[in-house]
Amino acid sequence: MRSFFRTLVGQGFLAGRVLKTWARARAKPKTMTRAWAPTLTRSLTMTLTMALTMALCATQSLAQDWPSKGVKLVVPYPAGGGVDLLARALAYRLQEKWQQSVTVDNRLGANTLIGTEAVAHANDPHTLLFTTDATFTINPHLYTKLPYDFERDFTAITQLVSFSQLLVVGQRTGINSMAELMDLARAKPEALSYSSYGPGSQPQLATELFKQKSGLSILHVPYKGIPQAIAAVVADEVSMSWSGVVSAKPFIANKRIKPVAFGGKTRSPFFPEVPTMTELGYPEVDANVWVGLFAPKVLSSAVVQRINKDVLAVLNDPAFKANEMDAKGYDYSGLGPDEFNKHIKAELVSRKTAVKLSGVSL
Repeated sequence: MRSFFRTLVGQGFLAGRVLKTWARARAKPKTMTRAWAPTLTRSLTMTLTMALTMALCATQSLAQDWPSKGVKLVVPYPAGGGVDLLARALAYRLQEKWQQSVTVDNRLGANTLIGTEAVAHANDPHTLLFTTDATFTINPHLYTKLPYDFERDFTAITQLVSFSQLLVVGQRTGINSMAELMDLARAKPEALSYSSYGPGSQPQLATELFKQKSGLSILHVPYKGIPQAIAAVVADEVSMSWSGVVSAKPFIANKRIKPVAFGGKTRSPFFPEVPTMTELGYPEVDANVWVGLFAPKVLSSAVVQRINKDVLAVLNDPAFKANEMDAKGYDYSGLGPDEFNKHIKAELVSRKTAVKLSGVSL
């Protein structure tokens, strides 16, 4: 940090030289000014070049000096879910790289609003947001007023991964396929129910859109998070829900729940026997999620680029990729700040149609 401030002092000195040189030129008679104009131009050019070079060095120094203390990853989802586990795995590896503590702070509630607002208002360069697409591409279409604004409060750093969700049913329902689910729903209206991790969450949007397209009636029961929503299916509190592979896999293995559909465009390599919603005749039903890392606007672009580089290095590590991504059904994204920012803005437009079709509003 000392080198950064020394560079700033140097920039101030050079700026003073530029102003003094210009003042001298203004004070000279016009004939003299014309005579030594080439010298003045060269002097100004050299001085400005040195100032810009030192500014670049200062920026690089600031990026290298960050983090100067422990870093916090705010995760607006409960501990134990897929998003939380990925954040903790990443935090452990970044801790080694940055030689500072990197902790995960679960600030759940209100469909990620509480955790996101906390980061926006903290305005702390050592507090980052680790969240999903719902925060910035779905919530703006659900709420008339949000306690944060993406463009005003945040900078996109990295889109880490994406994944598609499974539609799972409880073992006690006796349902073995989507056809059986639909037959039961038609024979006994209001008999089926589904869980989500809160109003406006991905499971609610996907199921409500499916209900509209199929004409079925299925009761919505919201829970606080993904683990609780899946536990409700396992305990037979509700009939069905959507879940990522990492959360559903253990319960599928011990036959407590059964997958009947997959929200991706192609079948899951973990469950190749399970048809996609597109195959079943519902291509509009989107059950895809991405996970991204964001910084408050106070963070400099140089530090954002540094974090992106370090995060991508972790994601591309063979051991991390095999154990924390491939084994859990995550697809590598790796979008950097500029590309990620463009992706969010484009998806914000496309998600508006999906939310409108689902009929969900808060």
